[in-house]
Amino acid sequence: MTADTNALLDDETLRRLEQLEVASRRLARGRLKGERRSPRRGQSSEFADYRPYVEGDDIRHLDWNLYARLDRLFLRLFLEEEDLHVHLLVDASASMGFGSPAKILFARRIAAAVGYVGLCGLDRVQIHAFAGGLGQRSAPLRGKRSVRELFSFLGRLAPDGQTSLSAAAKAFAHRASRGRGVLLVISDFLDPEGYEAGLKPLLGRGFDLCLLQILSPEELRPDLAGDLRLVDSEDGSIQEITVTRPLLHRYAETLRTFSEGLRTFCRVRGLSFASASTDEPFDRIVLDSLRRAGMFR
Repeated sequence: MTADTNALLDDETLRRLEQLEVASRRLARGRLKGERRSPRRGQSSEFADYRPYVEGDDIRHLDWNLYARLDRLFLRLFLEEEDLHVHLLVDASASMGFGSPAKILFARRIAAAVGYVGLCGLDRVQIHAFAGGLGQRSAPLRGKRSVRELFSFLGRLAPDGQTSLSAAAKAFAHRASRGRGVLLVISDFLDPEGYEAGLKPLLGRGFDLCLLQILSPEELRPDLAGDLRLVDSEDGSIQEITVTRPLLHRYAETLRTFSEGLRTFCRVRGLSFASASTDEPFDRIVLDSLRRAGMFR
């Protein structure tokens, strides 16, 4: 593996990831035949079923042995194999630079892991960065030969700009083909406009949609006290506060309510959801949390 690869995932993690497969409840209609079995009937080599012949059907698929026995024409049907498209929408706004380690570093590693699993499975993988809108994106990648390009792209992502999940989601929904496989959104979801409005353009598009919320320990358990001047990392606004124990308690309750609301939003709409703190073991997030959320099998 290259230096770009090892900077994000070590060799042992890569070996463990190779045992996984990106899961999808809805297999996409690919232009080329891929590695995934589809419930649609196609023309692969594996027999699926028969149906009565109707005028206009391809006579090359008639079963003449069955005709000799039943004196009726039947068509052989086969399982079709299709490409699975794996899209990763990665928050690269300024707020993702917060924390130790920074949330963007964790997000890049998660995206690298999911993308690597997809490439090993010959899925079509594409990374889309976003902040105030949809930003840079990788080329569509396929196969392990594209691993270096995937990791190189992720290594260049740096946090900058204000968050607008809504603008990014609208641009992605307009750009992406309808129902093309799996979509993982990696973000802190701390959008002034709210996550509901931001995610709305992605609903009903036919994707297997999974959300991963990333927060830092400093956000989850702030170690603050006294009179402070807080500067918003994205818009530069300033808020002067006096940190007290009751204030920290209200903050913790507000954050808990926010995260539980996001989880409920996903559950009600049949979306997959996982949350992570950047101080949690990376392997546990990828191999446990995302697996339980249905991202892998």
